[in-house]
Amino acid sequence: MMWVEAPGYYSKLLGKLPGDVQVLSRPQAPLDFIHLFTQDRKDYERRLPQLKKVLSPDGMIWVSWPKAASKVPTDVTEKVVREYALRCGLVDIKVCAVDGTWSGLKMVIPVKDRKK
Repeated sequence: MMWVEAPGYYSKLLGKLPGDVQVLSRPQAPLDFIHLFTQDRKDYERRLPQLKKVLSPDGMIWVSWPKAASKVPTDVTEKVVREYALRCGLVDIKVCAVDGTWSGLKMVIPVKDRKK
């Protein structure tokens, strides 16, 4: 498990993690769960391909961006996240509100593209 650029209170949102969950500070393949927080489109477009490289075939990448209502400056939207992820070979399968500030899309490698 790894999170990138998460807000300082993120671990409190997650709560107590199971004992067998290891939180990494650097990408190390294979990762089952990655959560990327981004406010900047160029940063997102730079990071996503790098993170996909360390994703396990059946893992997930959540990408979060500030909601428009949060008034946090950003050039990232759900459409930006989805369209770039598709170009990178990822599909979104779930959308959620992380909290009052952040939205999120869950991305996975399509089943047909997963290496065995």
